[in-house]
Amino acid sequence: MNLKVIDIKGKDTGRKISLPNKIFNVEPNNQAIYLDIKAQMANKRQGTHKAKERSEITGSNRKIKKQKGTGSARAGSIKNPIFRGGGTVFGPRVRDYSQKINKKLKSIARKSALSIKARSNSIFVVEEFSFDKPTTKGLNQFLKQLKIDTKNSLVIFAEENKNVYLSSRNLKKTETVIACELNTYLISKAQNLVFFENSISKLEKILIWAYEHNKKTNCLWKSN
Repeated sequence: MNLKVIDIKGKDTGRKISLPNKIFNVEPNNQAIYLDIKAQMANKRQGTHKAKERSEITGSNRKIKKQKGTGSARAGSIKNPIFRGGGTVFGPRVRDYSQKINKKLKSIARKSALSIKARSNSIFVVEEFSFDKPTTKGLNQFLKQLKIDTKNSLVIFAEENKNVYLSSRNLKKTETVIACELNTYLISKAQNLVFFENSISKLEKILIWAYEHNKKTNCLWKSN
């Protein structure tokens, strides 16, 4: 698939870039996308919820009434769950919600999500640019030229681009990420993907070369 490269003013530069078929033209695997997103959302959970059970309540262990002859249910201490201030029955406990996803499945999920966006013509490629200083107005004007300023958009860099990142923080529907931090959830959440020109080759290195050669890629992102 070939896409035209546009400039910061939203105009065609006359150049085209070829999107790798191994990334942007695979048969989408919806199950892989579901499993990857579910794991990412689960990994965000803190799991610090806790309710005190019967043995953890502070109080007397004295039996509050005799076992038989009262006409009501038998009861032990005041910490009995049926009494006000008693322990919680089967309450939440501290736990780890994280889920493990295989590297191959993660790769398939990202490729599937990117292929869906490519088929729906939701991908833009722009030539490299930056601002002299953070300017929300400048970035918003660029998105207006693409007619995506009112839609959820994700801007993908090859490397750190601090001023563009800072410019996006006040835009409610715009997020930025570098190629090595791109994940299935961010891709699926966005309605449009805006790739910087060099980020395509970076993504190809991460999803194809690094995976096939079992190599790790450095991913350093400084947001401040």
